[in-house]
Amino acid sequence: MGIAERKNRQKQALRERILDAARRIVMREGFAALSMRKIADAIEYSPATLYLHFASRDEIARALCAEGYAQLLETFVPLAQIADPTARLKAIGRAYVAFGVAHPETYRLIFMEDPSYTGAALGGAAAVLAGAPVAGAAQAGASGETVESAAAETPAVASAAPGNAAGASVEPAKPDEPDDPDAAALYVMISAIEELKAAGRLPASMEVGVWAEAFWATLHGIVALNLTCPVFPTAPLDTVVGIALDAWLGTQQAGQPQGAMSAARPRKKKSAEAPSESAVEVAGNAGTQPATRPKAARA
Repeated sequence: MGIAERKNRQKQALRERILDAARRIVMREGFAALSMRKIADAIEYSPATLYLHFASRDEIARALCAEGYAQLLETFVPLAQIADPTARLKAIGRAYVAFGVAHPETYRLIFMEDPSYTGAALGGAAAVLAGAPVAGAAQAGASGETVESAAAETPAVASAAPGNAAGASVEPAKPDEPDDPDAAALYVMISAIEELKAAGRLPASMEVGVWAEAFWATLHGIVALNLTCPVFPTAPLDTVVGIALDAWLGTQQAGQPQGAMSAARPRKKKSAEAPSESAVEVAGNAGTQPATRPKAARA
């Protein structure tokens, strides 16, 4: 090993020690307690040494945010194996909330501390939500493929994403940022929304990026309230998350388009004894046998 290589390794190792010490301080005491002097004391170096690696406390915070956000998105990647897009999105929603609950200080630092930290953490996420061709989305749209097909060309999700239709001939997508795991993992969610839209389970005029932002806002709201509001939730958190996901994605059976029941059969007259078909659907019983009318009392 040459002298230059050894020095680079030592510099990288010290940088990791600085971030590790900062991470422990944030997790133990909160971000407000983080200071360059406290980090220096933790690693037994002078504060001046830290400034050789990070220009400021804010730069350390941005590095921690980027790291934490990458960890959050990594939890989405295995969920790409779930075949049904509705079940996949619900699993992503639960994973998101679970991460915020398990890593409260990291979550606060990423999303609830400083907009500049959040912007640094999200990286290419804004381009993904806006539909930019970060991972071949533009080419996929032109060829009639879903965003999922484009995401499958990205290394971070290629092995996990559900396969394209057998025999489909797809030009290999050339991602703008092939090594961006954030953009690739976020496509696990985007691809599921694209599938729902293609199957007629979301309005054709709906913009995927806008829907994703609204869905994300719901999940963030649940996590933020859980972290900051002492009276939330009054019910078990898992119950609240389940109701929110059902409100967004319905309770119909996997693979059945929303509204299929009402579209496939004419409405029946309401009666005092039997619930209406719409009530049956809201209760999550779509696809079950319709309620039978009560028999007349025997004489």
